[in-house]
Amino acid sequence: MQSFTQDDFGHLEGASGYSVDFDDASSLHSSVLSAQQPRAGSSGTHAHHAGDEHLSAEDAAAIQRIDELHFDDLSISGLDGVAAGGVGGDQGGASVANLYEDDFEGMLDDLNRELPPHACSYCGIHNPACVVKCLICNKWFCNSRGSTSGSHIVNHLVRAKHKEVTLHAESPLGETTPECYSCGAKNVFILGFIPAKSDTVVVLLCRQPCAAMQSSKDIVWDTTQWSPLIEDRSFLSWLVKVPSEQEQLRARQITFHQINKLEELWRDNASATLEDLEKPGVDDEPQPILLRYEDAYQYQNIFGPLVKIEADYDKRLKESQTQDSLVVRWDMGLNQKRIAWFNLPKLESGEVRLAVGDELRLRYSGELHKAWEGVGHVVKVPNNVSDEIALELRRSDGAPIDCTHNFSADFVWKSTSFDRMQLAMKTFAVDEQSVSGYIYHKLMGHDADPPQVLRAQMPKRVSAPNLPDLNHSQIYAVKSVLQKPLSLIQGPPGTGKTVTSASIVYHLSKMNPGQVLVSAPSNVAVDQLTEKIHQTGLKVVRVTAKSREALESSVSFLTLHAQVANSDTHPELQKLIQLKQEQGELSSSDERKFKALTRAVEKEILSNADVICATAVGCGDPRLKNLKFRTVLIDEATQATEPECMIPLTFGVKQLVMVGDHSQLGPTIMNKKAARAGLNQSLFERLILLGNRPIRLQVQYRMHPCLSEFPSNMFYEGTLQNGVTAPERLRKNVDFPWPQPTTPMYFHQNLGQEEISSSGTSFLNRTEASNVEKIVTRFFKAGVLPSQIGIITPYEGQRSYIVSYMQMNGALKKELYKEIEVASVDAFQGREKDYIIMSCVRSNEHQGIGFLNDPRRLNVALTRAKYGLVILGNPKVLSKHALWHYLLTHYKEKKCLVEGPLNNLQPSMIQFSKPRRPYDRNSNMNRFQHDARDMLGGAGGVGAGSNGLPSRFDSSFYRGHDAISSIPSDAQSVRSQATYSSGLPTFSQAGSAYQSGLKRAGGLGVGGGAASTYASSTFSQDLLSSADGASVRGDDAAGGLLGSGMSSAASSVGFSQADRLSLADAASEYKSQAGWTNDDDARTTYTVSNLTDY
Repeated sequence: MQSFTQDDFGHLEGASGYSVDFDDASSLHSSVLSAQQPRAGSSGTHAHHAGDEHLSAEDAAAIQRIDELHFDDLSISGLDGVAAGGVGGDQGGASVANLYEDDFEGMLDDLNRELPPHACSYCGIHNPACVVKCLICNKWFCNSRGSTSGSHIVNHLVRAKHKEVTLHAESPLGETTPECYSCGAKNVFILGFIPAKSDTVVVLLCRQPCAAMQSSKDIVWDTTQWSPLIEDRSFLSWLVKVPSEQEQLRARQITFHQINKLEELWRDNASATLEDLEKPGVDDEPQPILLRYEDAYQYQNIFGPLVKIEADYDKRLKESQTQDSLVVRWDMGLNQKRIAWFNLPKLESGEVRLAVGDELRLRYSGELHKAWEGVGHVVKVPNNVSDEIALELRRSDGAPIDCTHNFSADFVWKSTSFDRMQLAMKTFAVDEQSVSGYIYHKLMGHDADPPQVLRAQMPKRVSAPNLPDLNHSQIYAVKSVLQKPLSLIQGPPGTGKTVTSASIVYHLSKMNPGQVLVSAPSNVAVDQLTEKIHQTGLKVVRVTAKSREALESSVSFLTLHAQVANSDTHPELQKLIQLKQEQGELSSSDERKFKALTRAVEKEILSNADVICATAVGCGDPRLKNLKFRTVLIDEATQATEPECMIPLTFGVKQLVMVGDHSQLGPTIMNKKAARAGLNQSLFERLILLGNRPIRLQVQYRMHPCLSEFPSNMFYEGTLQNGVTAPERLRKNVDFPWPQPTTPMYFHQNLGQEEISSSGTSFLNRTEASNVEKIVTRFFKAGVLPSQIGIITPYEGQRSYIVSYMQMNGALKKELYKEIEVASVDAFQGREKDYIIMSCVRSNEHQGIGFLNDPRRLNVALTRAKYGLVILGNPKVLSKHALWHYLLTHYKEKKCLVEGPLNNLQPSMIQFSKPRRPYDRNSNMNRFQHDARDMLGGAGGVGAGSNGLPSRFDSSFYRGHDAISSIPSDAQSVRSQATYSSGLPTFSQAGSAYQSGLKRAGGLGVGGGAASTYASSTFSQDLLSSADGASVRGDDAAGGLLGSGMSSAASSVGFSQADRLSLADAASEYKSQAGWTNDDDARTTYTVSNLTDY
């Protein structure tokens, strides 16, 4: 079925008396074409199709097919009819009819004629002036948008990550490859032009370094006028012409979804065509996750394939990123191991993600030395000081240390983490001793009433030794956890999650026999918690991966390998360790003895420990295989996938504590199919959806009260209390021009346009980068240290540009700017700085704001600063989205929305755009605490009221809560708004299908009631997530997919798989207008919504 853009219908409307009826210009997925009576003065234009003397029977049939089309995606570009002014009777009508006839005769000719080799691989347009060839894959694409938000050539370059093109030989500029006049760079995403000051000529220069270098700022060229070749995701028309409306009408009408699928096919088969999209299996989707599971076998059968899909994608991604022509310098580490230093160009452009501990294979293929290859671990990644990475080789025998050129690097993919997830799920399914019966049924979503209460003698002093005293909500959390087999703790920003977790571990260790296993998804989180637990006096062992043993950290002395090396119980082992350090290697017999002694000492140290700490994946280490852990605590649980959480759970856990915050960022899933199926939802979130009430920590100690005010009201229902006062968070000795001296925050209006970054998959904003440097310099002059400043930006392109811009243009010493941490929102989660500068980047006419509209991302960004926050962005663009509209309104009411130079900030008079949709509070943070309970309560559970809510669930606060009008001016009013001591509603459990503590029984179902059906389970997970996703799309358009709230969604609970896929497709088409075509959006979008397509 063909689809047409709205421009096309403007043409048809004027040509034949057709009109397009759009119910809602902002949601065009249900638009239809309808025949209407001829307008006055245009009687000659409306003829009976079958009898029109100008049209053949085939043409008439084509028109008839158009009458019957249902249009799912129409781009908004105006309704101007080509012949709207065609008054004047039959003569005017005849000319229009001829034009109409020509269009369709041309279209039919194009369909029947074999296209030339230079035809657009998407739509078939083949005007030489409108097409360019991708030099990487040798395919041709046009500069037409069709039904997507960017031109076809830019769409391809972004998705395929290609960057070089050439024009057609018959184009006005001839067969030309755009490249930098100065350095010869051919990456079209960094190329731009600058005009001569006197002549009417332009020169192409790359954005950095050539256009920014002083040597190019001479009297001939005006470098201040540099503009990118790609604007609004299309090539400038003077370089590549935009096809005419007539050419676009005749072209093949390809959808955004088809483009995505075609690009996927080209990765494996470069000759694939649109016909291949119809082959079976191309659109197959994995089975989505459920809310409840019959048993662990069904659980494994659903999650196992999703983990495999993610693993296969990760493997393909890593193995495709070989980099050649590297220049290497050699060094020797303190441990006498050879280190190779080199730059990775793809790393700089954001195409490759690299972490300490990753494995790389370094190869030499030059003529100065025989072929060589060696494998090593990354021990240093690029930072503000150096762009080099350091690779520590395992063995350096025969390494060409005298050579510097002709090296290549391959990423070594390891399946360890994915294998451990699969093994944990298998163990969970086949081993009845892997978890207790109660925990098992809770994880499966089975009812387990009444809740078990553990016999525990409460400690007289709840605060742990050598840790800060706990506040009332932290004490409540500790006491509650000690009495329950399953506990969830929600820790909003700055509320002391780590201290609370360490206190819980201390008491669990003292009260229960056996050891406590402490885990988290990241090494940083584990190290922080390990340090706090060690301060309490407990014996702690930090188990790390072998690849990280050479890395220094604050808890290096607590690591297992360090404790083995320092053990004095086995003198023979100490001798072998010393001998190995001196000689580099041992004899085979000594090596066997060394390994045997090492295993024995490791076992001894682990068995004597009170607490063992490891990452979630690290808990699958073979050295922990035979241990049993009755008690497990998982920190940052909302950042881990479910299969990842299963690894530490399968050691015989009987008491489980999960700490996290589902109002902040969740797990990152790279594969869109796995994300769409629900792998991006954490176990913490699913347990809340099942009705498990989390305990919320309520007192924040990080932010100035004015900084916590908006996040508290918008994301935590006004329940956050301030543990610090305004004077404690106001530095009077820092001379900074805050618009309101007692309110250290402001939003700085920046109207500069966004640009595509060098990778083609991210964005940057030069105006904002320039202003960031000015703000940083002002902080320096006020006495603020570089270590006290953090710069947050959602886009890797902007992060990289800010770093280089400050180095080249900073007014003070370069060393100062090098020390400032510039990172993504994701990288700053769990972190804090005294002062935060946030660059929003997005500034365009109709491309949307991408994942900036993710409420969880905004929550993290707003809650990193202790003493002051500066946000730079375009209010006109951001205010189109309701969440940002609330934030901007808040800043404006506080007189903190300003414009102008830093030394003369003035209140901004800019008029906000009207949000496309109101902010649906029910579809974002509260969906787990409120909407899910609406649905579960409506299933007929115990205590359900007439409105379907449990009788003890007071929803009036949430339903009547206005995010702006309720923002209080003092801490006391914040406290008074909390309707519950924990900040969360109480919730009565539904009727039980099982008695507490029951062991597993084969074939046990998921319980009775409507809420336990498959459709309800799918609905609970999918539609709640998709409602959330609707609010974070770039143009907010997808919100119309699911209705305005849970009440409308609940009436359509029984969604089939086909329905789900249809919703996913619809969301995908809307995303084409939102402009989610960059890696930064995609990576995080997967953590937000099951319906997001990329």
